[in-house]
Amino acid sequence: RSCPTGVFLLDIKQNELKMKPAFFSKDSCYLPPLRYPALCTLRSNTKSDEYQYIIHGGKTPNNDLSDKIYFMSLVSKNSKKMMVQCIEKDLGGDVPEARYGHTINVVHSRGKSMSVIFGGRSYTPITQRTTEKWNSVVDCLPSVFLVDFEFGCCTSYILPELQDGLSFHVSIARDDTIYILGGHSLQNNTRCPNLYKLKVDLPLGSPAVTCTMLPGGISVSSAIVTQIGDTEFVLVGGYHSDNQKRLVCNTIVLEDGKIEIVERVSPEWTPDIKHCRIWFGCDMGKGSVLLGIPGANKQLISDAYYFYILRCKEAEEDKEEELTTQICSQTSSEDPGDSTPFEDSEEFCFGAEANSFDIDDDDTYNEDDEDDESETGYWITCSA
Repeated sequence: RSCPTGVFLLDIKQNELKMKPAFFSKDSCYLPPLRYPALCTLRSNTKSDEYQYIIHGGKTPNNDLSDKIYFMSLVSKNSKKMMVQCIEKDLGGDVPEARYGHTINVVHSRGKSMSVIFGGRSYTPITQRTTEKWNSVVDCLPSVFLVDFEFGCCTSYILPELQDGLSFHVSIARDDTIYILGGHSLQNNTRCPNLYKLKVDLPLGSPAVTCTMLPGGISVSSAIVTQIGDTEFVLVGGYHSDNQKRLVCNTIVLEDGKIEIVERVSPEWTPDIKHCRIWFGCDMGKGSVLLGIPGANKQLISDAYYFYILRCKEAEEDKEEELTTQICSQTSSEDPGDSTPFEDSEEFCFGAEANSFDIDDDDTYNEDDEDDESETGYWITCSA
């Protein structure tokens, strides 16, 4: 409640985690606090420090699903306030149905860029619902959607190689290619070792999308990928099954249009992480991953969450990852009876590198330092 936007500035210094509310500019649209949205970063060019976050889909606080797409960018920041701008993009054409647990990536081909949306889950269509399964979820059709940023136009592609719907899979984009790894299929209740290669060609005419099924995939869902080099990534976490975490880590190398996945030395997981049933987290950039576990595993405060940082290094620097000590605990104010049941996914996401919001001011957040919320343009005042 202290942050009406639901967007926070996260700052980690000396193994201490601090969160400060972010505020929207007056020309921003309303961005609901979404669960399981698809999020990616769009840069003007590969070397630019200026970028936007693309946010699509997700669950709203009322458990409705969203089909909207938002562009969010950092407008200004100082030691007291971080200001972001959020703009909703209108979509036309083959608009993807509202969904969650899917992925969105940016591809670059022939000097042009487009976003690619794939996978996810949605509620059963009203015409197919029964009394017993009114709000049940199903796999979305395995269509590939191309979204043009400039015109907001969507085009869907049905590819014969993609037969089953997937959610909470891993997707890694490089240039004009996206690799889709793992994922969970509700229809079959399996986590098949899928590995697909999507190649997008953007000529002057109509785009072309091709799919190739590759060997060497991994059976995993909700895994986290962090980039440690120009072509090197690390795959961390996830689940083998509903009750079995995946404690093995992998190195993924993308070079010359090929992908190589090899097992790497895993970190020395703490006993708390080894024995917990649920874990979650997300990539923080530059080889850092933030992991969280529920406090119930430590038999202390049942609604607290404990966070750890996993730092991965390039092979030539260090062949092992380093798991730091516990850095903080965050107590939830939700009533456990009203909270959304756990689902196979990360519980939150980061859209920026870990050091991009470094601020010299170490003071804790003081609500009195902020301007009145009515001046942010985020709330609409209604009079009789």
